Amino acid sequence: QVQLVESGGGLVQAGGSLRLSCAASGSIFDINAMSWHRQAQGKQRELVAHIASGGTTDYADSVKGRFTISRDNAKNTVSLQMNGLKPEDTAVYYCNAIVQSHRWSGAMNYWGKGTLVTVSS
Repeated sequence: QVQLVESGGGLVQAGGSLRLSCAASGSIFDINAMSWHRQAQGKQRELVAHIASGGTTDYADSVKGRFTISRDNAKNTVSLQMNGLKPEDTAVYYCNAIVQSHRWSGAMNYWGKGTLVTVSS
């Protein structure tokens, strides 16, 4: 089994910055893609940023130029640096990872429990 634990959420004023971190632990042979998603109240969960195992990144148009995703493969962590935060960035942010637990097993999709980011105007 694999656990993802997010940290770093909180309350910040518009224009401010926050850094989210997510640590994967448990039975891990290899981690493929890692990503951050968010879900605002009353809305569907959406992809915010994605990073492949080789480091290639992709972002939602709404956060391009403001957010940066990074990962540390040695520590099994993924981070999201969020700058220039706007009230519309308010949401619960979830970490996601595609994890292969054993050399002989297929990869499975795991989610963290989420961390709340609130941006005040």
